[in-house]
Order: sequence, then C-alpha cells, then structure tokens
Amino acid sequence: MSVGQTTSTVVERTSWIPMVGLFLAQILMSFNVSALPVSLGGMVADFGVPPTSVSTAIVTYGLVVAALVMVGAKLGQRIGWIIMFRIVVALFAVSALLMILAQTVTWVIVAQAFAGASAAIIVPSLVALIAENYRGAQQATAIGSLGSARALAGVSAFLVGGTLATFVGWRPVFGIVLALAVAVFLFSFRLRSDAGDPEVKIDLVAAVLIGGGIVALTLGFNNLNGWGLFQAEAAAPFDVLGLSPAPLLIVLGLVLGQAFLLWTSRRTAVGRVPLVSLAVLGSVRERAAVYAMFIVVSLEAALNFTVPLYIQIVQGRTAFDTSLAMMPFNLTVFVTATLVVRLYSRFPPRTIGMVGFGLTTIALLWLAFVVTNDWETLPTILGLFVFGVGQGALVTLVFNVLVTASPKELAGDVGSIRGTTQNLASAVGTAVAGALLVTILGVNVGAAVAERVELPPELVSQVDLDSVNFVSNEQLRTALEETTDATPEQVDAAVDVNTQARLSALKLGLLAMAAVSALAILPASRLPGYRPHEVPDPSPSRSR
Repeated sequence: MSVGQTTSTVVERTSWIPMVGLFLAQILMSFNVSALPVSLGGMVADFGVPPTSVSTAIVTYGLVVAALVMVGAKLGQRIGWIIMFRIVVALFAVSALLMILAQTVTWVIVAQAFAGASAAIIVPSLVALIAENYRGAQQATAIGSLGSARALAGVSAFLVGGTLATFVGWRPVFGIVLALAVAVFLFSFRLRSDAGDPEVKIDLVAAVLIGGGIVALTLGFNNLNGWGLFQAEAAAPFDVLGLSPAPLLIVLGLVLGQAFLLWTSRRTAVGRVPLVSLAVLGSVRERAAVYAMFIVVSLEAALNFTVPLYIQIVQGRTAFDTSLAMMPFNLTVFVTATLVVRLYSRFPPRTIGMVGFGLTTIALLWLAFVVTNDWETLPTILGLFVFGVGQGALVTLVFNVLVTASPKELAGDVGSIRGTTQNLASAVGTAVAGALLVTILGVNVGAAVAERVELPPELVSQVDLDSVNFVSNEQLRTALEETTDATPEQVDAAVDVNTQARLSALKLGLLAMAAVSALAILPASRLPGYRPHEVPDPSPSRSR
C-alpha cells in the first residue's frame, strides 16, 4: 500500500445534518438489540412462554444480519445506496410496529427477522453513505460516531427501556424504535448518493456458502453450553455418534468459510464480480485490522456477558442494577470513540492500536485481581473505565483503517466485512466466555467438594456435579434443602463452596480474557504506520 502521499488539497466541509440520520440509524439497530433482553421478562409474562422461546428472537436477529450482510452490500451497489437505505429503514419501522402489536411470540420472531434483514443492508450502507458524503477528517469523525452511537444506544436502552419495561410495559420500548426509524427515514432525504449499477451481479453460490457458514458458526458457538462441548447433552437436538452438534457445526462453518474464500478468489481471477471484493483484505495491514476488530468485539461481548451474569445471577439483582454497574464502561466507550479521531493526525494507527490493546489488557488484569462480590466498588469501576478507553479507541480505529485504505466504490464491501466480523465476534465472544466460565466453575466446585470434610460423598452423590452452573446462594440453598438430606451446617458449607468457586471462576475467566487481549497486540503491530499528516492512496491500482 502506498502510504507516502501527502495530501495538500483543502477538503470542503460538508454539513453534519445528513450525518445525524446515519448516527440515528446506528442507534436504531443497537437500541433494538439492547431492548430485547430488557423486554424479555415482560414478553414471557404476556405470551405465557418460557424465556428460551423469546430468546429465539434475539438469535434470529443476529443470524439474519450475519448471513445476509454481504448480499445486502451487493443490493445497495446494484439498486443504489440511498434507495435501499430508505426501503430497509421503512421495513425496520414495520418490524417495530409488529413488536408493538405482537399477539404471540411468533410475531416477535418474525418482527426480528424483518429487523435483521433490514440491518443487513443498513450496516454496509452506513459505510457507503459516509464515504459518499464526507471526506478527510470529517469522514474519520463520522466513522468514530458510529462506535459512540452503539455505546449510547446501549446505555439508553438499559436506562430508558428498562424503566419503561418495569413501570409501563415492554411495548412502549419498541415505540421508541418506531420513532427512531421514522426520524432516520426523514433525515435520509438530506443524504446524497451515486445511482446504482444494474450491471452488478449477485454471486448466489458465494451467498449460500458464507450464509451457511455464518449460521453454522453462530449456532455452534451459541450452543456450546446447552448442547455440550464434546459429548452431546440431553438438550442437544441430535448427536453424531454421541458427539455434540455444537463443535461439529463450528467445524462445518469453518469449512464453508474456506470454501467461500476459495470460490471468491477463483471468481475474481477469471474477471467475474465477487459477492465481496477480497481487495479490502488484500494487504497485511487490512487483515490485521479485521483480526483486531474481531478480537476487540469478542472481548467486549465477553465482558458484557460476564458482568450481567455475575450481577443478575450471582448477586440476584435487576437489569437496572446491571446498567448502572456498566455505566462507566458504556459512557467511556461513547466518549472515547468520539474523541479518538483527534489523535489520528498525531499518532499512526499502529501506535494507537497497540496502546489500545495494552489498556484493555491492563484493565482485565486489574479486574481479575481486584474483583469481589460487589461490582460497584471503586477498583472495579476503574477497571471498567480503562477497558472502555481501550475498547472505544480500537473499534473506531480499525474501522477507520479499513475505510480509508479502500477506494470509495468498495465502501459497501468494507461495511459488509465490518458487519460480518462484528456479528460473528459478538456471538463467539459471548459463547466462549460462557463455556469457559461454566467449565472453570465445574472444575472449581469438584475440587472444593473433594476437600471439604463437611460434605461427605453420600451427600455429594445427591447432587449432579456434571451440570454445575452459575446460581445465586439463595437458589442453591433452596435446592439443597428441598432435594437433599443435607443438614443446615452442610448447606452452609455448600453455599460457601459455591461462593468461592464462582469468584475464582470469574477471576480466571478475566485472566484468560487478558491473555487474549495481550496476544492481540501482535496483529495491532501490523496496522499501518502512517506518519502524521499522511494518508493512504486508496486507488484500485495501489501496490500491495
């Protein structure tokens, strides 16, 4: 890549009003996703179904987005970004209306399928429309605002959505989603965009390969706990010679992903239009940006899983308490993602990336050593704050590297790569964190029980240690008193074992996350080393 070209032209500043619509579009998607868990309890009560039935809607949304985002990018190029953007924003409004009027959980699942299909086109269109409406420093700022919009939506969904769901009902929460969709649609008329190219073809074979691969990977990782890491559990829908389908789906997803890359490379070699141009990943620097994006989003998802798990399940507190505990992190991400662009003229991406992963590593190590049974202590808040600084800087940085390194006509492809990477990383981070913590907890409980003389083998045999999971002390106490012949002293001993094992599992899990973060400094070291005031040449003919 040519990085030695200094720009001397003055870039004309564009009004920020069009960006308001794109900013709200990112909030629209993120608020919808964050509002689903907040509304879960109300839906369960309204529809009289188990939580797993409602959580299917959450999975449906993520699967549809990840599976269709590359096809969505090609539709935008073929029909025209602004036309497709308006169509799918209107479809998102329809999905919000379905949520408000839902009579059964099936309505909710269908509504989230519509929302996911809409987001699959909104995600790449945000990148393409930013590339077509803004240049230079304004473009970097606009890209940074997308990261801050995600954090802002998460905060508002928990606070505003949680308050509405608690005191009014869950349906008004999606009234906010509907209002956001209407606002985005109106702001879209201030955007400019090139006309579509009817000559753009959609590679259906590649679409099937990458869609199938993403679905297989997401289902596999999301069900590692429920279906089993290796041997099939009772909850598994089927087994293959006794093996769990979860790891098999992961292997299948990797095979389909490799087949997609091979097919796309061959199609490009013979001069045919691919589903997504691999030119956006053509250099070591751009691949490093994707690796870094995958790791930082995975770490964010893992932390977002770990904190609610500990506060709501272990401490038995509410979702509102969780939002308060995560407030330092979310607000820090919001502020950092907005302000980090001011450093681009002074420091190269390589430096910012390595420092960012250094901060997330330090934060996770700090949390592993200071975390206790109370997440609201000052040391844990400080750790979340430092992690938020690193995470907010990294997400904005790696996205900006991909956009600035590619010509404008490939902006949609960059958006589809971003959407696929973020959705897959979120699923992987959440699932791996859950599997890791439960596995460590099981080992800890087994070792502790063997050492406690107060817990004789006769009592231990009455408890299924093969299905150890995170439960509150009160839940454990009730279960032991109702299903075993444990004495009060033995119940107290078991509760003590549970308390210590959970905390140890949390600490070891955070240490494992810190190790992953530290290893990520390696791909960050391969990010571009642009000198101050230099920009890459994003022309198609640039050298690799």
